[in-house]
Amino acid sequence: MAGSTNLRFTSLHDVELCSHAATGERRAFGELVRRHGSAVRGLLRRMGAQAGEADDTAQDAFLIAFERITEFRGEGTFASWVKRIAARTYLKRLQKERKLGAFASDGIEDEPAAGPSDADAAIDLDGALKMLGAAERLCVSMCFGAGLSHAEAAEALNLPLGTVKSHVKRGLEKLRARLAPGGGAAVEGRRGNG
Repeated sequence: MAGSTNLRFTSLHDVELCSHAATGERRAFGELVRRHGSAVRGLLRRMGAQAGEADDTAQDAFLIAFERITEFRGEGTFASWVKRIAARTYLKRLQKERKLGAFASDGIEDEPAAGPSDADAAIDLDGALKMLGAAERLCVSMCFGAGLSHAEAAEALNLPLGTVKSHVKRGLEKLRARLAPGGGAAVEGRRGNG
């Protein structure tokens, strides 16, 4: 009987699963975790979390989402909602560990993470994000990966709005340059979201 119940949940839309989860149906919420867990962990990795830390933070975020499932109104996607929870949870961890203070200075360019050389022909988005400085990677991931506005990211990071916009702008310019054919000149594209 349990197998047929689980099969029933796999065919439901996320909003329907949330409705079932709001009534206490844990298997419905389990299906949401199955569907979106890797995307949430991927976002956290792009924000700078190590694998274990991303797993722990994703688990915490899903627990928070389960506790607050009645707050999800279906106005956006469940994936976006849980990603915002995960991003904020990760930021709280960083603040608690006092790792976030380094991002507060707008005038200091932080060092990018070590990555592939310019000679490498193909690079994916995750690889390109690793080439950004920590503050740029965090701000770009929050605004474009978690769907937060610049103002929401600024509030979550406890930074001035202009600082977040600067980090996002520089990060996007570096990504455009890195991902352009041949890794050359930046291409015009989407401007900020906030």
